[in-house]
Amino acid sequence: MKILVTGSNGFIAKNLIQFLAEKSDVEVLMINRQSNAVELESSVLAADWIVHLAGVNRPLNEQEFIDGNVSLTQKITQVLKQANKQTPIILSSSIQAERDNAYGQSKLGGEQALLELHQQQGNPVYICRLANVFGKWSRQNYNSAVATFCYNTAHDLPIQINDENAVIRLVYVDDVVESFWNIIQGTQQVEQVFAIQPEYQISVGELARTLKGFKESRNTLITDRVGTGLTRALYSTYLSFLKPEQFDYSVPKYGDQRGVFVEMLKTPDAGQFSYFTAHPGITRGGHYHHSKTEKFLVIKGKALFKFKHVVTGEFYELETTGEEPRIVETVPGWTHDITNIGDEEMVVMLWANEIFDREKPDTYAMPLTN
Repeated sequence: MKILVTGSNGFIAKNLIQFLAEKSDVEVLMINRQSNAVELESSVLAADWIVHLAGVNRPLNEQEFIDGNVSLTQKITQVLKQANKQTPIILSSSIQAERDNAYGQSKLGGEQALLELHQQQGNPVYICRLANVFGKWSRQNYNSAVATFCYNTAHDLPIQINDENAVIRLVYVDDVVESFWNIIQGTQQVEQVFAIQPEYQISVGELARTLKGFKESRNTLITDRVGTGLTRALYSTYLSFLKPEQFDYSVPKYGDQRGVFVEMLKTPDAGQFSYFTAHPGITRGGHYHHSKTEKFLVIKGKALFKFKHVVTGEFYELETTGEEPRIVETVPGWTHDITNIGDEEMVVMLWANEIFDREKPDTYAMPLTN
């Protein structure tokens, strides 16, 4: 399958082209501002599908709106009409097409050119009215407020907010790309004029606060809930604006004669991750919890875990090594410790179900004795 992507140097196009490059049965044809009329015509005629992403949204004058959003679309339709080709087309339009402004009217003009093509010779036409698109490879001060806010936050630049309660409508670039692909594959049925789902909404003020939280997480070690939805997409976008020299950061390390303890990551409601080391013969722990729980994974060395019920005195012990991926879980009401019984340094990963609270640590000393 040959898929023509216009506006191939643009933000959405870069993401789409990379996505298509991962498909073994797809050949991507590309048109951009440097392409000439001959290249445009030959690419349009060769394509099995056209994803028309080329457009202008920040022109020097309003005529550029017409040239970028209407005239190019008309040229594509003329080539298809002259060749009587019924190539299907996906057009990236805008929710601004519903509004009476120069940009919106130019987008509407591009839509009308495709609708005429459909009416005259039946080309399948899919017009996507996009909200503000954000994601990796977007450009600050051009594509969206999200891109600008991410760039400025990542580079310690001020953010200008006129109305922090203003709401932004957003769609994530990965969702845009996936929807386009599903339409091409025939696995997603849409109306002739459609919108990307899911669509997110966030106030300008909340967007700024969320991004600030991402930045501060390197100091607090507390990460937001970045695994799903809008927060996941914003976090990915924010990280994409980091410079290579910002890819790493240090975390505190606490050491004594026993070894070291390093906290890696904390979450608002799912605990924290850390690791510690212990020299041969060293015992760590010797305490119990009422509610706190922990999971230990020895990744290097040999460990002896001991447990004793704080009321009944019931005793239990077990050994594990870094050669065996085995989780040892502490249980409330049982005092416990871990001893390095090997000949080398022991390294242990640790997850606790809550962030350590010095004011209420839920940790009570009780050394173990058989």
